[in-house]
Amino acid sequence: MSTRRPLRIALPKGRMMDETLALFERVGTTIDPDVRDSRRLILPSTDGRFEFLPVKSIDVPVYVEEGVADAGVVGLDVLLERDADVLRPLDLRFGPCGLAVAAPVDAPYPFLPGGQTPRVATKYVESARRFFAGKGMQVELIHISGSVEIAPLLGLSHWIVDLVQTGRTLAENGLVVVDEVGRSTARLIVNRASHKLRLEEHQRLIASLAGALEASAATGAVS
Repeated sequence: MSTRRPLRIALPKGRMMDETLALFERVGTTIDPDVRDSRRLILPSTDGRFEFLPVKSIDVPVYVEEGVADAGVVGLDVLLERDADVLRPLDLRFGPCGLAVAAPVDAPYPFLPGGQTPRVATKYVESARRFFAGKGMQVELIHISGSVEIAPLLGLSHWIVDLVQTGRTLAENGLVVVDEVGRSTARLIVNRASHKLRLEEHQRLIASLAGALEASAATGAVS
């Protein structure tokens, strides 16, 4: 009889992955340091309950929706941009940031002189489309996969839509936030089919993570 594989969790490479693994450590799940520092594409936990799949943030919802991963952790900004058909059982509360419209300091907003159609550079095309449509604003969206802050400086766009954490990068490039699209934190997402087939495992995972978050919040409140 074959043994069921561990729950596979897709994680975004970088700081959010580090914060997620720190959260898992608080519920008793760790990765061997040698394994974590290796070039292995799938990282097993020492307790055998999970295996972690480090991928690009934008790809996490894809892996989970398609069932390659049973669950994943991703920012709400990416989740909304991908509009993935997944369950969203838990706000993990870390990785806070905002998706915002930014423009050069003296640039007009929300209207341009002479009735020009504003050009907006962004990685978040679908989120920007929904935002401006909701405000009844007609814009031309320009998809850029790299740093978007340079677009207004080169005349490629009038404004940008991008993630903002400290605002330092915007300030260094002469840009300011002129409107807020939405706020984002890390979310646990779950594949729908896996949730049905492995319900008890998912419930234990969600409950343990939620308990660790509540304990941290209580400790913070006391301190």
